[in-house]
Amino acid sequence: MNSKNIAKSLNKKLSKWVETIDDEEIVKEIKNNALITGGAIVSLLNDEKPNDYDVYFKTLESCEKVARYYAKKWNDSHNTKVEILIENDRVQCFIQSAGAIMEEDESGIDDISEPYAMENEDEPTKPNPNIDKPKYRPRYFSTNAISLSDGIQIVIRFWGSVEEIHKNYDFEHCKCSYDWKNNSVDLPVKSLECIINKELYYSGSKYPLCSIIRTRKFLSRGWTINAGQYVKMALQLNELNLKDLNVFKEQLTGVDSAYFNKAIDAIIKRQEEEPDFTIDNNYLFEIINRIF
Repeated sequence: MNSKNIAKSLNKKLSKWVETIDDEEIVKEIKNNALITGGAIVSLLNDEKPNDYDVYFKTLESCEKVARYYAKKWNDSHNTKVEILIENDRVQCFIQSAGAIMEEDESGIDDISEPYAMENEDEPTKPNPNIDKPKYRPRYFSTNAISLSDGIQIVIRFWGSVEEIHKNYDFEHCKCSYDWKNNSVDLPVKSLECIINKELYYSGSKYPLCSIIRTRKFLSRGWTINAGQYVKMALQLNELNLKDLNVFKEQLTGVDSAYFNKAIDAIIKRQEEEPDFTIDNNYLFEIINRIF
């Protein structure tokens, strides 16, 4: 798919999303400040349907307003409450006594054209329990993101210009972007080279542990990575103290979060029970083996 058609496809997706929003101020914030970057554009370049669309915002204010809008939507219909906090120029979701929360009784199947979905060719079709639920409803809140049904993921961890957001990105192929206000697509040469060759090129990140784990996903899809890229990730990882629980949590941003939250909760519980307890590799290995 060329850049013109990518812009057309992303414009259509975002337009469908904001049609479901009942607050004109929020619609205006999204139309003026929404950016899409990451895997969705890679998929469209390869004529594939994106699994989801990562939406960022140019300003802290727009990020906060959209987050509060969906937190209120959730809080109006659920017992567990989500708070939106602003700390150090960062928007965060806070869920009391939990690192994340998701809608119950969800099949994970959304945005399909038929009311029945085939799960296995040898089994009869089964009704999709989500077919009558609202489109683009909030389904999952974590500290860093709000996931809506129908493939929209609002990333609140970072905001700013495309250049600022990409400082937090690890692999070059993810750095294509779309600006909704300008209806423009940016396709950097290095990103296109990596996409054409299905090659992982590590450009540096604040989250090298996350990056190392993320390589599994791409390798399973036929991408390649040379040893030098792993060395670069290892060099950055070596600068961090993963025995510090806050560092450990931060490094696992966006990776198997539900499982790692269990590990982190287990560590916190142990520290509460034994204030003098020191985290070591043997204990971390035990926790990880127990959960995965």
